[in-house]
Amino acid sequence: MFKKVFLAALALIGSVSLANAQEVFHKGTTAINAGIGLGSYYSGITIPPLSVSLDYGVADNLINGNNGSISVGGFAGYTASSHTYGTYKSTFSYIALGGRGAFHYQFAPKLDTYAGLMVSYDIASASSNSDYAGASVATSGINWTLFLGGRYFFTEKIGGFAELGYGFYNLNLGVTFKL
Repeated sequence: MFKKVFLAALALIGSVSLANAQEVFHKGTTAINAGIGLGSYYSGITIPPLSVSLDYGVADNLINGNNGSISVGGFAGYTASSHTYGTYKSTFSYIALGGRGAFHYQFAPKLDTYAGLMVSYDIASASSNSDYAGASVATSGINWTLFLGGRYFFTEKIGGFAELGYGFYNLNLGVTFKL
């Protein structure tokens, strides 16, 4: 009995604090993320996926008049690798430039959670040399990425972020700044 009452009281306190919490990300908010990717889809990475992204709030108060917002923004990322085996050397580089949009929902104070889609123009190049022959190839194209993320603000303007994604990285961790 005591356990049920305790859990009910905890749920009530949590819902009241969320209802009174001001949105962390709303219309007019600009956030810049600088991150480093972990668990890249590319093997033998010498330079891990480095990225910078920007999110700008264009709509807010979409759910119950006090939560839920939409952002649009941009993304730039770079990763590279280099391998040497005796006289054989190979290099690979990958650049992603894209636009992204996300839906933000605040579950707790100071925590901005979001899910989104990015469409990017990706440029990949690879080259190799050996005693016998050398080769290089470059390709580019349109790619899409789904991502799920969260930002926790330690102060009103500075926080940390984490994003799970399909595309440029598996997990992106870094710092975020609100302008």
